[in-house]
Amino acid sequence: MNGAVIRQATPDDVTRIAAIARAAYAKYIPRMGREPSTVRADFAGEVAAGRIVVIEVAGTVQGYLLAWPKDDAYWVDNVAVDPACQGQGLGHQLMNRAAAEAKDHQLPAVRLCTNIAFSETFEFYSRMGFVETHRAPEPGRYLIHMVLQLDPLGSES
Repeated sequence: MNGAVIRQATPDDVTRIAAIARAAYAKYIPRMGREPSTVRADFAGEVAAGRIVVIEVAGTVQGYLLAWPKDDAYWVDNVAVDPACQGQGLGHQLMNRAAAEAKDHQLPAVRLCTNIAFSETFEFYSRMGFVETHRAPEPGRYLIHMVLQLDPLGSES
C-alpha cells in the first residue's frame, strides 16, 4: 500500500510516540481548553507492557496504536498518526491491526471511546464501521463509546 511496516514498539520509540501524540492532539487544545489526557499517557510503561505498536514508513515511526485484549473485546485506548502523514491510510492500517489482534484473541469486537470534542475521530471511526453504543460524561470530558463488531471469522461485519 504505502510501504508501511507495523511492529511492536521498543523503548527507543517512546520519544517519537510522545511527539506524535502532542502533534496529533494539538488541534484539540483550543476546543478543550487543555491538553488531552492521551498526550500525557505513560508511553514508556505502555511500551514495556507490550501494548503499543508503531507504524513506520521509510524507517521513520509515523504513528502508533495503544491497545490490548479485554474480556469481551479488543480495547483501543489511543491511535495517532503524525499530522504530516495523515490521509495516507496509516490510521486505517493501525485499526486493521486492532481487528486482526481481536481475531487472534478470539474476541468478537473492537471497542474504543473518543472525546466528543474530537469530531474528526468520531467520523473516522464511523467510516470504518464503528457504531456508537453510548455517551458518558467523565470529569473534564464527555466520551462517545463505539464498537466494531467482527464476524465469527474475525473480519469486520
